[in-house]
Amino acid sequence: MISAIVLVGGGYDRKLLEKCLDSVAWTDEVVRVETGKLKGSFADWRNQGAKRASSDWLLYVDTDEEITSELKNEILDTLGEMQTCSAYAIPRKNIIFGKEMKHCGLWPDYVLRLIKKDSLIAWTGELHEQPEVKGKVGYLKKPLIHTKHKTLEEMVDKTNEWSEIEAELMFKAHHPKMNILRFFSAMTREFCLRMIKQMAFLDGVEGVIYAIYQVFSKSISYAKLWEMQINESRNI
Repeated sequence: MISAIVLVGGGYDRKLLEKCLDSVAWTDEVVRVETGKLKGSFADWRNQGAKRASSDWLLYVDTDEEITSELKNEILDTLGEMQTCSAYAIPRKNIIFGKEMKHCGLWPDYVLRLIKKDSLIAWTGELHEQPEVKGKVGYLKKPLIHTKHKTLEEMVDKTNEWSEIEAELMFKAHHPKMNILRFFSAMTREFCLRMIKQMAFLDGVEGVIYAIYQVFSKSISYAKLWEMQINESRNI
């Protein structure tokens, strides 16, 4: 038996949610975790979904994701065989500005989303939560569809939200004091990673815009860290 666990936040896109729910209607149970009504992090909400699920296997799907019929068949075929794995990572196809992105670190973008319930230890992490599992991890071939960003406005809203969390994590970890050299070094590393190593330009204009935006997003996180450090020094 498979339980699909769907996190439903306050600002979800209704059309994407409908696609998501339709894509998991074949599972034995759909567990909706209304995150707007619960305090905590994504890890907390994913753990809450696991506690409420009654099936042997847990399939985590977010509201902006959908399971294709090909992936559904692969999951059913895989779980129908004798199991040697306790969890499976699924490749994720990211759609940004309406285009499938294949570079800039966006493919195959494996995510560990199919987990045997009694093998799940817990989801951990405040920003990029990950599941801790007992046993061997396998890899599926058919992708999960992720409609990541439709507009720049959505990206800006997300950056303001996530950069606050990222900055706070760095601050709590006692990151060295930010200065001109550290800002320049961080932005240069991010640009080289996205544009050169991950070859974002091969995804065309959309890829270039996304890569440059990631540099901007990183700069906001470090700027907020700098602000926290300055405020702390003034209060001493």
